[in-house]
Order: sequence, then structure tokens, then C-alpha cells
Amino acid sequence: MEVLGRLASQIATVVQGKDKPTYTPNRDDGDMCIVLNAKDICVTGRKLTDKVYYWHTGYIGHLKQRTLKDQMAKDPTEVIRKAVLRMLPRNKLRDDRDRKLRIFPGSEHPFVDRPLEPYVMPPRSVREMRPRARRAMIRAQKKAEQQQQKADGMKGKNGEAQEESA
Repeated sequence: MEVLGRLASQIATVVQGKDKPTYTPNRDDGDMCIVLNAKDICVTGRKLTDKVYYWHTGYIGHLKQRTLKDQMAKDPTEVIRKAVLRMLPRNKLRDDRDRKLRIFPGSEHPFVDRPLEPYVMPPRSVREMRPRARRAMIRAQKKAEQQQQKADGMKGKNGEAQEESA
């Protein structure tokens, strides 16, 4: 279960060959990239309903649109393909790099006879929280702790009172 944008940026890096020490911008030395389980990607925020894909049929007034949710139901491979292609530079090598990208919605693929090398996503480095948000989070934690202690103190007093009366 990977996030669409982070996955697409890693795929674009591999397809271009930027992860190799021999990278040259004017040569296509990237590796072939096979993506499995394209239907299992996720997005953050409200992108499922707010992100819209547009295309034109060629007729006057025929601008079509489809939300990400509808596109995922129709063809999840096209969502990843468009995300990766829009991250590649717009030059003569783009079509060749697109041919190196194979996307399959499930785990079945025609490359079972070849040994596939799984790609491990690098760990994310999350930046430090903004000071104001961090202070607010600490305040909320302290408030929750105080309420917990207050609730524990109330239970203890009630418990003692019941023991004395018995």
C-alpha cells in the first residue's frame, strides 16, 4: 500500500536511470520497471474526489472529465502511468522511457520466467514539526494526562468512601 506520488517519483527515477552513477541526461540508460498490484495504491487527503483527469475528444465542447475514484475503478494502471509520465522531462527520450514502464493491476504478470528484483522504497525522512503545532500537541497531551489523573483520583475517593461505609 503505497502513496501514489511517492511511488511515481521513485518509478520516474528508476526509469530515467538517475539512481545509477552513469546517469547522463541525454542518454536513456534507465532500467525496465514492472509495477504490480496497481489497484492497491492510496492517496492522501481528499484527492479521491477532488483530483480530476480531463481529456478532449476532438469535437467542439467535448471536454470529458473523470475523478480519481472513477479512474481507479475503470483502470488503475493509467493512474500510475500518468503520474509517472508527468514527472518525466518532456523530450525525445520520453516515449522510450514510457515503453520501459509496465504496470499490472494485480499480481499476475507475463514475466514469471525472469527473475524480478524487488525495489525497496527508501525510508521517508519526516521533517521536524513546526514549533507552534508541536506546542499545541504537547499541550493536548498534558491536558489528556491531567484529565486521566483527575478521573483516577475521583475513582480512588469513591472507592475509599465505599470501603469505609461497608
